[in-house]
Amino acid sequence: MRTIKKLAAVLLLLIAFDFTASAQAQKISIDKIAGVVGDRIILESDIQNSLLDIQRQGGQVPENGFCMLMEQAVVSKILMLQAEKDSLPVTDDEVEAELEQKVRYYINQLGSQQALEEVAGKTVYQIKDDARPSVKEQKLASAMQRKIVENVRITPTEVKAFFDKIPKDSLPYYETELEIGQIILYPKASREIEEYVMGEMLNYKKQLENKATDFCQLAKTVSEDPGSKDRCGQYEVNRNEKSWDPVFLSTAFRLKEGEISAPVKSKFGYHLIQVIKRNGDDVVVRHILRVPPVTDEEIKQAKIKLDTIKVKVTGNIMSFNAAAARYSDDEAAKYAGPFITGRDGSTFVTIDMLDKEMVGMLNKMKVGDISAPVPFEGEQGKKGVRIVYLKSKTEPHRMNMHDDYSRISTFALEEKKAKVLEKWIQEKVPTYYVMIDPATAAECPSLNKFSADKKGF
Repeated sequence: MRTIKKLAAVLLLLIAFDFTASAQAQKISIDKIAGVVGDRIILESDIQNSLLDIQRQGGQVPENGFCMLMEQAVVSKILMLQAEKDSLPVTDDEVEAELEQKVRYYINQLGSQQALEEVAGKTVYQIKDDARPSVKEQKLASAMQRKIVENVRITPTEVKAFFDKIPKDSLPYYETELEIGQIILYPKASREIEEYVMGEMLNYKKQLENKATDFCQLAKTVSEDPGSKDRCGQYEVNRNEKSWDPVFLSTAFRLKEGEISAPVKSKFGYHLIQVIKRNGDDVVVRHILRVPPVTDEEIKQAKIKLDTIKVKVTGNIMSFNAAAARYSDDEAAKYAGPFITGRDGSTFVTIDMLDKEMVGMLNKMKVGDISAPVPFEGEQGKKGVRIVYLKSKTEPHRMNMHDDYSRISTFALEEKKAKVLEKWIQEKVPTYYVMIDPATAAECPSLNKFSADKKGF
């Protein structure tokens, strides 16, 4: 029973990519079927390589890690088979998007597509082909899990009962947490300065075309992109990644290999872009970025505008959220709201997650205050002005119902969902053919719950 609860909490940890080197020493040389669910098999190598993958990502594998992943694999297959029976919609586009995201993650971890292919011993396209069935299974299992718990709700009484069950000496201790909203303006440089920077970029392009200088050296010397200048301005770009500026992306895929673009303007500044290599939806580019400098006059005008916005909020003419959605130049505020999010995706953050300038501002503010407009530097040293709203602040404390109701409610809801999922699994396991390899079952007695007599339930 306890194991099933763990399954519910970490159900879809399973089956990341197998990026071990060619038939490397880490790869399982002799494979066998560890289990069968319906008409789907679970290979021992899948489980072993998932364990290796957790280690490669810096995770800790518990002593019974193999058995835990075997249980997760069985449950995942049951969920997936039920999702197929129920015709839950998982499109090819969703699967491809997930594959792309995973591949990009590993490319970023290893530094380049070439490094990934060398480690994996296969091309990116082969990696995707090998991983596609696993990713589709995960998507189907996840869709089925969402369907099972989608109508689960929690009441205040249940939240209190959940909290009361926690031993007092086990209540977690929380540091000071804050909810902080901000409205940001990025002033635009004057037309004269924009024209001056454009002229410089045209001059750089002329020098490059005349072989008077080298793109790599020029990028290291004049580019204002700190993320790439030390590597000659180079990036690997995928057409489907949403994080790239649309102008930068469209220009990169319009160029031929070796071609250098005319200066183009993105939200970051002016770019010269050169394509090094193109392969389908992937392209390796180098770029030089120049950011037209903002003068004190533009900063002053942005402060005046933010003062006006602040008056509207403090005068209850519009809410802080509405003002951020309407006026903020911070793209995240348009979609996710103006509040800074923490590592868990919540709007509660700790001091260590904030920049020094903001910490200094907050030290002088009380809950409910909105700061005066203050200049700051954003992405890639971009100059901006912001006002900051301190919505709430908790002092260091043990978890309690007054300060942490929202968090406790979330925990209680997740536990309730886990119990609903556990009950569903208990009812469904007998309706599916499940066979566990005898040697695997001997190694993992907890798997006996899936055998014909289901004594574990």
